[in-house]
Amino acid sequence: MRPWAGSWRWIMLVLLAWGTLLFYIGGHLVRDSEHPERSSRDLSKILAKLERLKQQNEDLRHMAETLRLPDGQSDGGQVVSAGRLRTLEEQLIRAKEQINSYRSLPGDGPGRNQEELRRKIENGVKEIWYFVRSEVKKLGHMEQGDLQKHIDTLLQELGHQQRSIMTDLHYLSQADGAGDWREKEAKDLSDMVQNRITYLQNPQDCSKARKLVCNINKGCGYGCQLHHVVYCFMIAYGTQRTLILESQNWRYATGGWETVFLPVSQTCTDRTGVTTGHWSGEANDRDIQVVELPIVDSLHPRPPYLPLAIPEDLAQRLHRLHGDPSVWWVSQLVKYLIRPQAWLEKEIQDTTAKLGFSHPIIGVHVRRTDKVGTEAAFHPIEEYMVHVEDHFQHLARRMLVDKKRVYLATDDPALLKEAKAKYPDYEFISDNSISWSAGLHNRYTENSLRGVILDIHFLSQTNFLVCTFSSQVCRVAYEIMQTLHPDASSHFHSLDDIYYFGGQNAHNQLAVYAHQPRSPDDIPLEPGDLIGVAGNHWDGNSKGINRKTGRTGLYPSYKVKEKIETIKYPTYPEADKMLNQ
Repeated sequence: MRPWAGSWRWIMLVLLAWGTLLFYIGGHLVRDSEHPERSSRDLSKILAKLERLKQQNEDLRHMAETLRLPDGQSDGGQVVSAGRLRTLEEQLIRAKEQINSYRSLPGDGPGRNQEELRRKIENGVKEIWYFVRSEVKKLGHMEQGDLQKHIDTLLQELGHQQRSIMTDLHYLSQADGAGDWREKEAKDLSDMVQNRITYLQNPQDCSKARKLVCNINKGCGYGCQLHHVVYCFMIAYGTQRTLILESQNWRYATGGWETVFLPVSQTCTDRTGVTTGHWSGEANDRDIQVVELPIVDSLHPRPPYLPLAIPEDLAQRLHRLHGDPSVWWVSQLVKYLIRPQAWLEKEIQDTTAKLGFSHPIIGVHVRRTDKVGTEAAFHPIEEYMVHVEDHFQHLARRMLVDKKRVYLATDDPALLKEAKAKYPDYEFISDNSISWSAGLHNRYTENSLRGVILDIHFLSQTNFLVCTFSSQVCRVAYEIMQTLHPDASSHFHSLDDIYYFGGQNAHNQLAVYAHQPRSPDDIPLEPGDLIGVAGNHWDGNSKGINRKTGRTGLYPSYKVKEKIETIKYPTYPEADKMLNQ
């Protein structure tokens, strides 16, 4: 028997025991995450065990070096390599990071499961209402007279019940100090991200900083261009590069981005560097100081830092706080980018006073010109106003509604007059000069830019948003809305698309309930099936592809849940340390 064979068998036993313990710790954390009051007492013990495991790893590494066994050499059919030791060490580091992340969760406020359940119930109630309303309306086409009157009464009663339940849920969300907790947690998370961005964007020595160059002049409108810069910002944040935004001769303002919004950096706006190259992947670009980024449509290879993924280190807290963590993450980058210059801030204040903008108010965005017939269908004002009236009835249960105000943003100048004539009980607040400037012949001017910025601002300030998510203007307003509330993920109704981000990775859902097709249009589901979602039909059904079976069709929206992807973004500990000082 070789003299070192027994030693290696002993090492294998230690490795096996170590792996078993890591498995136990992982399972223990998963189970006890449902009982924070119990698991918090054990965290110190677990960390102590991990420290001992770390020391054992060092001992094993030292023993391997002493024995000088070639990497991958076999002993009795068993292979022990330095690579396996490194893998176990990586598992140890990851386990410690997860524990430290868990320890950083606030100790007060409702638990994550309670918050997710509350939002699930809220969404479920809405989906049931969409389904019942759709099915009952079908009956209305079968007969007239008494049956139709009965159907109208039934719909009215169902609507009353739905609003009653939603009101109860609202008060549940505010109970036991939960509202105060949300406000504080939302502020703390936002402050952390904004501070990290500021740190990244203001290096001490710009000449030595690693940079990512983004040119704003993508051939599209304001909302699309803003989202283009957001995409650049995500990759800059993920690759730890300072974003250099090139915006001279911007189609909206020849003076560039900085004539409207604050510069993205105070210390580093120069793209020069020792080496410059086009994007070829994070790993391939490590030795290049200045990297130029293409539009997302031409991006190859695609890095992981793309919507709808969120940072891993924020995921636990975001799942607890927010109904759509992906939108929250996008909103934080938008928040930093659109900090207004002094003149724009004054323009917003003056226009607020001029229009008499006040709450409660519901925002309606109607996109007509270039979208209709190409990217979106035509929707008459009546379709929007159904949801406006419905939400005002919701608001009336929680606050005093002195007037039913509607902020109307549109690129159709004739729509304001039509809306006032058809709905005299409403007060429509709108600026027709903005509608004229949004027309195709006037769109790319500084006056048009002012108008779209104001429209987006006021839409984001409303209590609820009714629009089409096929429009980037509407999606930007919805994103900004997330920065004004702890969780505004449900403060909208879209007449067409669900929320999406141009160039995003696949949007997936997980089936939580089995489903047997009710018609040839349906697809079967089994718990755990991965569904690529195409859209919500707002009638209780969504459309998507079951990635296991390859079948495309409809399925009940309540039988799935969102699958939020998490990515290991940099955590910027230096910025966090400065924030906490």
